[in-house]
Amino acid sequence: MQMIFLKKTNIPQILFSVLVLSSCGNDKKIQTAEKPAIEDTLPKMKPLGAETKISQAFKNSVTGRINHFYNKNWPNNNMNGGFLVAKNGQIIFERYNGFADKNDGTKINADTPLHIASVSKVLTATAVLKLANAGKIELDQKVNTILKTFPYPDCTIRMLLDHRSGMRNYAYFTDRDKTIWDRHNQLTNKDILEIMATKDIGLESRTGTRFAYCNTNYAMLALIIEKITGLSYKEAMTKMIFKPLGMTHTFVFDFEKDRKTIVPSYKGSGVEIGLDYMDAVYGDKNIFSTPRDLLKFDRARNSPDFLKPELLKQVYVGYSNERKGTKNYGLGIRMINWETGQNFYFHNGWWHGYTSSYITLMKEQVTIIALSNKMTRNTYAVRKLAPIFGDYPFNFKDEE
Repeated sequence: MQMIFLKKTNIPQILFSVLVLSSCGNDKKIQTAEKPAIEDTLPKMKPLGAETKISQAFKNSVTGRINHFYNKNWPNNNMNGGFLVAKNGQIIFERYNGFADKNDGTKINADTPLHIASVSKVLTATAVLKLANAGKIELDQKVNTILKTFPYPDCTIRMLLDHRSGMRNYAYFTDRDKTIWDRHNQLTNKDILEIMATKDIGLESRTGTRFAYCNTNYAMLALIIEKITGLSYKEAMTKMIFKPLGMTHTFVFDFEKDRKTIVPSYKGSGVEIGLDYMDAVYGDKNIFSTPRDLLKFDRARNSPDFLKPELLKQVYVGYSNERKGTKNYGLGIRMINWETGQNFYFHNGWWHGYTSSYITLMKEQVTIIALSNKMTRNTYAVRKLAPIFGDYPFNFKDEE
């Protein structure tokens, strides 16, 4: 038998090394416990939970009218996309038609993610509002306190949300002058901020003086989400909204990774529309989702856990009252406010051949969603379904 001997002088040294390593390990554990991961501190959306069950009699009373509307607006089921109507989170009517990809003959179904265009703004605003609700930002906080190179000192987060920043649309100032941006290069959110900070991009109107719908606002809000959470916009949206709500078919488009696998869009003639240099910008657009996933999102926004009451009131108030009229914009939501006191909340979208419409009838707890990847304005006509459920002065007969 071979015996192994250790020198006496090595034993204390070995014991000392073990103690030091053990101590370092304990210190590491203590530090980890004291400093939770970023994900643990993120404010997250919560599902609404069980809702009042709707009766079969109610379904029967509205299904015929919805079906007639659908067939009238998209004759012969000629809608490339998805369409859903639900009450209390329960689907009353649902249709999926057309090609996800004409080249390989793939059909659109309930699990097919489609580009939701500017309906993405509602989701971006939701993440910002959750951060405000958690005290991580303030709505009237100056943008340049977070994005240090942001060049418009009077602009606040609230002004980005309600489109009163006065900024120019990045699609215009990057498209017309090659000295500002070479369209052979993919534009990013950080590029937009850098251009505004260094290229003397003036305001379209003085900050805070009027409403002007502008995608640049939401591109900047996406950067704020990244700065505050320490995550990419894609990661933050996944961890704050998509994953907690079980939105398993929803994602933020990654130009480099997803461009060959996404559902393409088409002109009304059926000709495919390719991507362009602005397709890497997110926050204002670039979320892909399904009607069913957006239904989950809508119900969560109707949950008592969504926002504190004082903050929630600020979301559904019109901020653009310099011109008298019924149309207005809140914090990430469009609205129509009639003199009767009735309010209609929605958001539409359009990007390339994708069109989208998200409607939430809050009093009636009804959700209406239409998504299309073939260019048509009929997507927006779904608002005419509102009179089926409540006193909304749209003329449903125009659609019959």
